Amino acid sequence: MPFMRPESERDARPLHLDLRHLRLVAAVAESGGQTRAARRLNLTQSALSHQLRELESRIGSPLFIRASRRMVLTAVGERILGTARRVLHEVETLERDLVAESAAGGAGVVRLATECYTCYHWLPDVVTAFREEWPRVDVRIVAEATADPVRALLDGALDLAIVAGEVDQRRLGCTSLFEDEQVVVVAPSHPLATREFVAPEDLRNEHLILYTIHSTESSVLREVLRPAGVEPRQLTRVQLTEAIVELVKAGLGISVLARWAIAPQLRDGSLVGVPLTARGFHRRWWAVTRPHETTPAYQQRLVDLLGFHLRGGPAPTAELQLRA
Repeated sequence: MPFMRPESERDARPLHLDLRHLRLVAAVAESGGQTRAARRLNLTQSALSHQLRELESRIGSPLFIRASRRMVLTAVGERILGTARRVLHEVETLERDLVAESAAGGAGVVRLATECYTCYHWLPDVVTAFREEWPRVDVRIVAEATADPVRALLDGALDLAIVAGEVDQRRLGCTSLFEDEQVVVVAPSHPLATREFVAPEDLRNEHLILYTIHSTESSVLREVLRPAGVEPRQLTRVQLTEAIVELVKAGLGISVLARWAIAPQLRDGSLVGVPLTARGFHRRWWAVTRPHETTPAYQQRLVDLLGFHLRGGPAPTAELQLRA
């Protein structure tokens, strides 16, 4: 007696149905016979018969019975036809839309966030240039993801994140944009204002004002102070650059900020920027996408434009008018 798999195993066996099978069932049902269905699918009748037998063998049940010279669906065939019509309608609609969008220059959405509110002033020039090439692509700024854009990216809430510092290039799709310098920012009257550079030990007795960020440690703490065994006397987190600037101007603390972010204050002398460590403290900025996904052409073009506009670093901020 031949070996028979238990019923539970036969039920669990994957069928691997695909669009070819759905189109086959729909064509035979709507044509009423194999000859007309074969012509509709550009198959020989023998090829169509072979595919139908193979499909019925996979399912383990006939899909059609012959009645009055017509192919009539069985109950199982009816179920498959209902699904086939819904799926094929969606696929055909998608194909038409994609063809129309391609002919019209492409359409889509890119959801974007950076990890710092000050960085959003980079975007208008880039988005303006991008929309000249891709007028039907909507660039949406998702400001609520600023606190942790990489997590929002991996959760599917973003398509593109602009971040600085260390990134997991094995886990993420990363494109290098530029490198900037972070400097110790002090009021002109502060004792550190005349230093050639600031050593980590010099910050031990200071009130350090840093950005509010998702992680418990900023790059300044993680890469400079903690390795030197230094903890600032007081640490305050503030969300906005403009607020940090005003606190430092008033002598209520010092900060570490990108030189480009405080360029107007450095020019007018209201703040002083001093290199952090003798070698300076630099960080690299990245455009980050989800890994293992095909990047749409328009999204890749936006990344390219970011790289082009920021290749020498961001233009200095004219004024800080950013709000939470």
